[in-house]
Amino acid sequence: MAEDQPQKAPKKDDMRPRVTLSVTKGPLAGIVYTFSERTTALIGRALDCNILLPDDDTHRTISRHHCLLDINPPRARIRDLGSMNGTYISGRIIGQRAAGATPEEGGQKKFPEYDLHDKDEIMLGGTVFKVRISAPTACAECGTNIPEQLRGPATLREGLYLCPKCRRDATKVRRVESKPFRNLICISCGKQLSRKTSMDSQTNMCPECRGNPVASLRVLMLAARKGEPSLTALKNLTVVKGLGRGTSGAAFLVRKNQTGRHIALKVLLPEMAAQKWAKASFLREVDNTKALNHPNVVRLFDSGSYHGLFFYTMEYCHGGSIEHLRLKHGGRLPLEMAMDAILQALEGLDYIHHAEIPKVKLADGSWGRGRGLVHRDLKPANIFLAGSKDQLVAKVADVGVGKAFDTAGLSGQTMTGSVAGSPVVTPRQQVINFKYAKPDVDVWAMAASLYNLLTGDYPRDFPENQDPWRVVLETQPVPIRKRLPAIPAELANVIDRALIDNPEIIFKSARDFKEALQAVYPLDK
Repeated sequence: MAEDQPQKAPKKDDMRPRVTLSVTKGPLAGIVYTFSERTTALIGRALDCNILLPDDDTHRTISRHHCLLDINPPRARIRDLGSMNGTYISGRIIGQRAAGATPEEGGQKKFPEYDLHDKDEIMLGGTVFKVRISAPTACAECGTNIPEQLRGPATLREGLYLCPKCRRDATKVRRVESKPFRNLICISCGKQLSRKTSMDSQTNMCPECRGNPVASLRVLMLAARKGEPSLTALKNLTVVKGLGRGTSGAAFLVRKNQTGRHIALKVLLPEMAAQKWAKASFLREVDNTKALNHPNVVRLFDSGSYHGLFFYTMEYCHGGSIEHLRLKHGGRLPLEMAMDAILQALEGLDYIHHAEIPKVKLADGSWGRGRGLVHRDLKPANIFLAGSKDQLVAKVADVGVGKAFDTAGLSGQTMTGSVAGSPVVTPRQQVINFKYAKPDVDVWAMAASLYNLLTGDYPRDFPENQDPWRVVLETQPVPIRKRLPAIPAELANVIDRALIDNPEIIFKSARDFKEALQAVYPLDK
């Protein structure tokens, strides 16, 4: 994970935001850790830590799993995992469990996190990390990212930049200078925008409208009706009703005017400016999701962006999620119903893991065709139901798009903020190695979902006074027969084996897990 010091001549990838930790003091002095993609990094003395601190006298105060870095460049968050001595950020202590309490006892009600800033220092025993955070700057005329070393000559005034190419065109310079702070009127409500809002946002919307999915939807639909070329996919749709709101946007039921068919429309609300690289990253990942076509995977139809607002349309599943079905049944599903849904979802997951994907980054850094996507956020709420009441069809949802929005830096969120995964359905491998998560983390999450559907509980116990991420790292799942004694012993054994995640996950593929389940509980008996 450590990289060499940045070269003086930036590569193209240097246009992306990045978070850098430079060790300035201690045995690791001189090592630089650079993060330019969505990831996590565990720091401590345990051998499975991404950043392994020495086991010497100057680090005796450091826990095995001391703290967790959650990085979504240019944002980074650090979380103390209930350590005995806490984590020091620029002289300020965060975390630290109650005096005399063991890691198992925890002794904390709240688990503080700290948003890292440029030039912060992290002190852990005898080691000090210097934090550097760099974010791209966009040309006000063409949107091209401007490297840090070129920002001086590219600056027209505070917060306003023109790339060298656009500066050579006097007409472009005059055009940008004549619009001091972009359009100062919110395109949704007409409210006057402040100077800071105008510089910080690329949506031309006031903060209130930018955080309101209905206002964003209104902007998109109105522009579509006026013939905006980038919104052709929305032109002949009628909004029927809202379907729900999440952390990064909201879903709506819409009807295609020509056919009367119902589909779902999701509007995503970016929390940071949509730089050119971020938009390209999002649309590239969405194109990969569009390529998926399987009866047990929710189809994605169209996508696009307008004034920094992103949207996509997808297949509408009238049965809702299997999580809602579980709640309608009093918190637990009958064994046969749960098994039927999970076996179907595993069929879809196996397809996702092996499907041909049009745009993936190859080992040499170029882009080309590849195979398979890793979901990384599987849970009952992301398995939807279609078909008839007598024969429901389970479909894996949110494949790639939520991840695309997140990894492009548009959500501004981190995993510990419960956006890119929840500890209750996350294996320890995904916490330790989020960036390089393999298909087996999805298989584990599917086993955890089956466990939840059958028992109403999650595989691990999560006491209120223990950090949930530390629970994932340092505890084992509870055998399912302790929650549900009536479950057949052979089936319980398969589920328990599927939930082993230390030192590794047993079932490497969705196909293997599905066949193991069918071998002990065939539904056609």
